[in-house]
Amino acid sequence: MSKTNKIISLQEAVQEFIHDGIHITFGGFTMQRHPMAFIREMVRQEKCKLIIYGHSPGIDVDMLIGAGAVKRVEVAYIGDELFVSPSPNFRRAVEEGSIQWEDYSNFGATLRLVAGALGLPFIPARTMLGSDMITQSGFEPEDRRADPKAAPQKHVLMECPFTGDKVILLPAVNPDVAVIHAQMVGRDGTVRILGQSYADDFVARAARRVVVTAEEIVSEEFIRQCPEQNCIPFFRVDAIVHVPYGAHPTACHGCYDYDPQHYAVYAEASRAGGDAFREYLGTYVHGASDHWDYLDRIGGTKQLSYLKADPAFGYNPGVRRR
Repeated sequence: MSKTNKIISLQEAVQEFIHDGIHITFGGFTMQRHPMAFIREMVRQEKCKLIIYGHSPGIDVDMLIGAGAVKRVEVAYIGDELFVSPSPNFRRAVEEGSIQWEDYSNFGATLRLVAGALGLPFIPARTMLGSDMITQSGFEPEDRRADPKAAPQKHVLMECPFTGDKVILLPAVNPDVAVIHAQMVGRDGTVRILGQSYADDFVARAARRVVVTAEEIVSEEFIRQCPEQNCIPFFRVDAIVHVPYGAHPTACHGCYDYDPQHYAVYAEASRAGGDAFREYLGTYVHGASDHWDYLDRIGGTKQLSYLKADPAFGYNPGVRRR
């Protein structure tokens, strides 16, 4: 895709870039800046058998698991901080054995993406040493052999040839696609993330293709006036989707806070599972004709105004957290 025609619709982005069985990762961190509009569209289009990588996903991956879209996750954590942790659909799927699961430390999961971004086959570290993460594996060797994109081993322990210390070698991750939500993107794809980036720059460089959903699309002339504020160059971005409030119910620094009311609704439905969670998807995903209909269903302009971030803080100190 040339840099002159990267702007496409949400529906087109999912249709073009996401296919069943894809290896994928998402930007953001727990309750912050996940590409939720994209996630909901994936559920609407009934994508399935996904292989998901991440360091600290939350409602994004939990929703996909609850919708039956996920085959395997290789992560450190899936949870939504004060509302529910670990995420209920994720926990239930692991306990029931309905998904494959491999766990790394938070730093280890991030380093795998760093290795992929650097073009390395693996990266040495000391994380996870002394824990059961180096003695236990979440899925079987035959499952690894069945997937040519899977790492043949969870890790390798070795003695450092320089110091003699024990180190762990973590396999790199190069997902087929990364989907990132940002506050601002230039029309050619230059990305600006306000606040913490949560390793999204490494996520973008590790993936083979990158889709960016954004609060605002601006001219490249404008966004390049302050190049030190940009974290992902235009040539790494394959598609741009303009989706204001596209991270809801997670927060988007400088734009809006996370939505405690909707998180409570989601947490109740995901804890209950079964018909309760299907009803949630029916109301807020399958029942919503598009992203704008979804925003109406969660409270529309009134709720979005309530969540609006205070420019001095980047979040809304007036939002009731529970």
